[in-house]
Amino acid sequence: MIEFEAVHKRFPNGTTAVHDLTLDMPEGQITVLVGSSGCGKTTTLRMINRMVDQTSGTIRLAGKDILQADAAELRRGIGYVIQQSGLFPHRTILDNVATVPLLLGWGRKKARARAAELLETVGLTADTGKRYPHQLSGGQQQRVGVARALAADPPVLLMDEPFGAVDPVVRTQLQDELLRLQQELSKTIVFVTHDIDEAVRLGDRIAVFRTGGHLVQCAEPAELLARPANAFVADFLGAERGLKLLSLTTLAAVPQSAAVSMKADQQMSRAKRADRWQLVTSAEGRPLGWLDTETAPASGTAGDAPLLPVRALRDTDSLLSALNETVSSPSGLVARVDADGVLTGVTARADIHHHAGEAHLTAGAAAPTGTTV
Repeated sequence: MIEFEAVHKRFPNGTTAVHDLTLDMPEGQITVLVGSSGCGKTTTLRMINRMVDQTSGTIRLAGKDILQADAAELRRGIGYVIQQSGLFPHRTILDNVATVPLLLGWGRKKARARAAELLETVGLTADTGKRYPHQLSGGQQQRVGVARALAADPPVLLMDEPFGAVDPVVRTQLQDELLRLQQELSKTIVFVTHDIDEAVRLGDRIAVFRTGGHLVQCAEPAELLARPANAFVADFLGAERGLKLLSLTTLAAVPQSAAVSMKADQQMSRAKRADRWQLVTSAEGRPLGWLDTETAPASGTAGDAPLLPVRALRDTDSLLSALNETVSSPSGLVARVDADGVLTGVTARADIHHHAGEAHLTAGAAAPTGTTV
């Protein structure tokens, strides 16, 4: 969808922001640009919609040289989301979202209907459209920014550190929302961030830049983490890149065994005292907590006994989540549930550790070398 061919950007003061960049950004995928401040990632993003024009080289959008297009018309066909949302303070949320459709000549009724539809799509209530930006939280404003960028259904979405100004909890929620939207809409997204954890979580491909606008490596997240091109990339990924790699591997392949459990309404006299840790479940089979049979009362029901918290995991959860759970679980076991939250079994700490090691070795051995400079 987007092609950079030998692109160079030098500003009038002599600063080189992007150096001889050749990079493809596949259709329907999220390409994340990462690097420290001054590495040229934002300049690269802004050259796509001609907020900045390259000094030399060629940028193609859907096979067409962007310099051959009218800049204003080009921008109206590309969604753009920035860190502070960039909403017009004097317009209602509904009119903010309808901005680009109105510029494209849509009728007001059609544009506002599309805006209302998108507010729902990004998880905001209908009455949000009547409010003004200052009446919303930072996270809500960012959702509106995404809705506005999607309003004219552009094939390409540019996102310049869109979640950098919100707290970690809201940031995670916005990342989840973006992944959900991408699964539904399959846009070509170019996403700029300085946060490697965010890049690994969101990106189909990650391009790492260093100062001076040099592309150092571009690869899929697992490949990047398993085989960084050089010491610079390894340092940028951080000392915990092995753990980051485990966040990309699911629990599905790790075996589970039958759980020792009892229903909450069962009498404690029926507890199997030979097994110290047992899971207490609801009538439907959903885990409620861990029962310590060494300290539990001999009478009453299991539901009345003191229970320690359990965080049950599904096959789609990551090995990193499973490792975390083995540390916090009093039994050292991970409770496994199906899509409905019903207990299916447990997995031992040793099995998770074994598969974590296997996942790391497999990724390292199988990953081909990424694009490097």
